[in-house]
Amino acid sequence: MSQNQKEKNKLLLFISEISHSLIPILKSKYLYIGLLSVVAGAALNFASETYLHNYMSEGKTLPMLSDLILDNIPLINVSLVYDIFCLVPIFLVLVYFVHKKDYNRIPLFLLMTGMFYIVRGIFIVLTPFGNPPMFAGSDSLFNGFSKYELGVYPSGHAGNVFLLFLLVKDKSYKWLIFICLVVVITALFLARGHYSIDILSGLFFSYAIRSFGEKHLSMFNLGNYREPEKLKVVS
Repeated sequence: MSQNQKEKNKLLLFISEISHSLIPILKSKYLYIGLLSVVAGAALNFASETYLHNYMSEGKTLPMLSDLILDNIPLINVSLVYDIFCLVPIFLVLVYFVHKKDYNRIPLFLLMTGMFYIVRGIFIVLTPFGNPPMFAGSDSLFNGFSKYELGVYPSGHAGNVFLLFLLVKDKSYKWLIFICLVVVITALFLARGHYSIDILSGLFFSYAIRSFGEKHLSMFNLGNYREPEKLKVVS
């Protein structure tokens, strides 16, 4: 058998193993509930930002705050950095699922992410701060991801990356995501993308949601599923 044929067979076997592992996940209702929560979170954030845009279009203003950290560091427009390093952990998590074969927790990851953005969609309207002074907006490469850049509390960038950090079990992946988190937070400060309270609250919100989910929504970790015991008939 040629080397090319061996490599091809290995690839086919690898794909077959992934497909076989994903079949139970695709059959689970919890996967689709998790997906629905992500869609709901994204839609709610878009609706909340649209509401804030319409609010400002009526001539009203959103307050800009002073910030102990932002007031004492230089402004450097590195918005492209925090957007890129917010996406890198998502790619790392996809690799993590395949590498560590942690497919059973995909519904839990989706649900927790959706819950975070649902909570964020509510809070950016309940606490409608204006963007920090001198914020120049996202890099043009990422402008298409959000129609309006409004609503800062809590930070979706910091919160989502920290949530993935908490959910991943492997230490190597945790370290990689933690590095991304440090870069994201640093870039957010330098570019005036968020106030300190937005970033810190994003971290606390993520921790609270992860803790609540793993305690009360463990059924979304399909590895916890057990077949119900059959009734035994005593003769």
